[in-house]
Amino acid sequence: MSDIEQPQLYLITPPAFDLDVFPTLLAKVLDSVDMACVRLALANQDEDDICRAADALSGVTQARDVALVIDEHILLVEKLGLDGVHLGDGARRVAKTRKMLGGDAIIGAFCGTSRHDGMNAGEAGADYVSFGPIGENTLGDGARAEHDLFQWWSEVIEVPIVAEGAIDDAALQAFAPVTDFFAIGDEIWRADAPAEEAKAILAKVTG
Repeated sequence: MSDIEQPQLYLITPPAFDLDVFPTLLAKVLDSVDMACVRLALANQDEDDICRAADALSGVTQARDVALVIDEHILLVEKLGLDGVHLGDGARRVAKTRKMLGGDAIIGAFCGTSRHDGMNAGEAGADYVSFGPIGENTLGDGARAEHDLFQWWSEVIEVPIVAEGAIDDAALQAFAPVTDFFAIGDEIWRADAPAEEAKAILAKVTG
């Protein structure tokens, strides 16, 4: 059973960024707010670009003892010396990925709104399961991961749970008692001062 006291923040990178600028911005955010993890989530799927980005960010995260995981690219985890991978298709590849990367790697699984998928991912060896979106969502079919799912999970399942997607003030307040982590990304990167926005979000979930 999860023993949630106060949720932590989990940071997702922008889908594209300037390597001459972003590492410094990331460092400022990490120096301002404790982050449990950083997820490299580039829209660009060019391996050379991903490797350059990972190299640039790993120096920032390692210096601050923050885990760096990568979206989807299982084969790059060991090659780049990353801490793990975030899988976006629920439980499908968790067991195989665990076998490939071993017991020390972080493996996360995004399971949308499906409790069943989340349970399967946890049983297959995921270190955390994320559900979302949790706020008002105008994308896709408009489905949301409901509060009841998080409430049930926090009472029954030991695998840490992450809330992500369409996070607004109402969602922060409602889900803070029932989630281990809030995954934030665009919520701060769209702000003029991302580090200050991250501090404001943390204050809302821990205050």
